[in-house]
Amino acid sequence: MTSDSSSRLNPGLVWLMSTATGLMVASNYYAQPLLQTIADSLGLSVPAAGAIVTVAQVSYALGLFLLVPLGDLLERRALIAGMTLLAALGLFASAASTSLAMLLAGTAVTGLFSVVAQVLVPFAATLAAPDERGKVVGTLMSGLLLGILLARTFAGIVASAGSWRAMYVLAGVLMAVLAVVLYRRLPRYPAQAKGMSYPRLIGSILALFAQEPVLRVGALVAVFNFASFSMLWTSMAFLLASPPFDYSVFVIGLFGLAGAAGALAAARTGRLADRGLGHLSMRYGLLLMVLGWIPAALVQVSVWFLVVGVLLLDMATQVVHLSCQNAIYKIRPEARSRMTAAYMTSYFIGGSLGSMASAWAYAHGGWYAVAGAGACSAACALLVWQLRRRGPAVSGI
Repeated sequence: MTSDSSSRLNPGLVWLMSTATGLMVASNYYAQPLLQTIADSLGLSVPAAGAIVTVAQVSYALGLFLLVPLGDLLERRALIAGMTLLAALGLFASAASTSLAMLLAGTAVTGLFSVVAQVLVPFAATLAAPDERGKVVGTLMSGLLLGILLARTFAGIVASAGSWRAMYVLAGVLMAVLAVVLYRRLPRYPAQAKGMSYPRLIGSILALFAQEPVLRVGALVAVFNFASFSMLWTSMAFLLASPPFDYSVFVIGLFGLAGAAGALAAARTGRLADRGLGHLSMRYGLLLMVLGWIPAALVQVSVWFLVVGVLLLDMATQVVHLSCQNAIYKIRPEARSRMTAAYMTSYFIGGSLGSMASAWAYAHGGWYAVAGAGACSAACALLVWQLRRRGPAVSGI
């Protein structure tokens, strides 16, 4: 294997990895615009249907902590292809579900192994030339954001034409095909922590938290950042499916398009990181995340306020997320998969907590309660960043 990363990472491979990242992460979000439809099909209450999103995110967080570090221990091409295939099996299991328990089991398997997206991102960062790393990571994160957003739109289209089960079958087929393509196209790459035992590998994640202040600040910002994002999307389907809107799953899915501008912000943020200006994108992203909840809360005045809020919040969330990731990838290159595991575990713990809080807030206080909780979470992310210790130790973030 040559040490010249540019010989292994051509533009076509970057776009393949970006597309793969989007499809992988999308498998955790197809259910969100379909929650009301699934609830009606299986006879579930609103909190029970909300558990589908919570289980997806909790299992994803477990996969981040337990599986993503394997990217430092095992040969990555085989690891990526194998995990992608297992995620496909979880989607097929969800399609065949006849009860909430079966659906949650399939969701858990998919969530656990779809963390392969977070093996691909540090893999791309490792293969990229140092002066293009931010741009490459930004491209993959654009794919990831589009996967999250367009998953909802795509799910709405497929479910309106067929059923929610058809969406899961189609997603499973796409993931199975993707596993084969990735195995054929990705370069082989040797383990960077070869010889380390698995318990020691996992234990080293905690050591990284203790040793790296950039990681600690980024992880705490991530908790509040993704919690706020998840509060928006978990309850939106219930809001828009109820009076006075009474929108179909197809129309609800189209709201995912409103946030697609965030994908463009991701690439721009990557270029700022390459120029050493990641702290600027972090500052403005956090401010925008707080302010974005104002129009989102005014949906009862006009649904267009919600469209504006979705666009702003998705853009802000992605800018903050990518700013954190680029800062983290600049330190400890030999441990990028473990750094990713530490950061992204925190990120999705925040998402699962946000989903639970959102379902509870909507059931007890309606959309205004959700908006208030989301704004508070965003404000906490801003406060953590403002109170970070000044100096070179955290200057990258």
